[in-house]
Amino acid sequence: IVFLERPQLARDELVLPSGALERIELHVLGPSRHREQLVAARRHLARGLLLWGPPGTGKTHTVRYLTGIAEGATVVLLSGGTLGMVGAFANLARRLQPSLLVLEDVDLVAQERTFGPMGSSPVLYELMNQMDGLGEDADIAFVPTTNRPDALEPALAARPGRVDLAVELPLPDDEGRRKLIELYGRGLDLELADLELVVRRTSGVTASFVKELLRRA
Repeated sequence: IVFLERPQLARDELVLPSGALERIELHVLGPSRHREQLVAARRHLARGLLLWGPPGTGKTHTVRYLTGIAEGATVVLLSGGTLGMVGAFANLARRLQPSLLVLEDVDLVAQERTFGPMGSSPVLYELMNQMDGLGEDADIAFVPTTNRPDALEPALAARPGRVDLAVELPLPDDEGRRKLIELYGRGLDLELADLELVVRRTSGVTASFVKELLRRA
């Protein structure tokens, strides 16, 4: 287990499709803010948010933002080999709730059960069992991310009660790239004779590409 300093990102440091950040915040943080009313109405608090899109479009960046604003909540981040220990860390998240359990690149362990000669990974069943086995008052948000939503097991990704909301973070459009250039150009004395030319010529690139472009500049 490694303990990380909680990042602090301002809202304007995220360039997402219109309304996406508001939906994400409401889904992940809203139940905790209205915990007493929801429990009194016998509505469960556990929820799942799937962030999906091409590599470099802001999934991890969005998770870092959520980590910073989820004051009072425990954040457990699993990636790579640690995804295989989802059962143990789900128990930890349950003990330290309210909590966010982030599973980066969840497709590594949650591929559709028809894929592969050996069927699905036992980790997939463990993950679904953990999401199903929470009490109504369990204040836990599961936040899986993936570059390959088409490969995910539908019983995980498309079943209400496990993943209740899926938000696409696509390649940035013209307006998005314009904002990214402004964001990552802060502090630089850029000699941009024609900003719109740069916007047009970067069509199809990711947010991380724009960040690296401005770093080189």
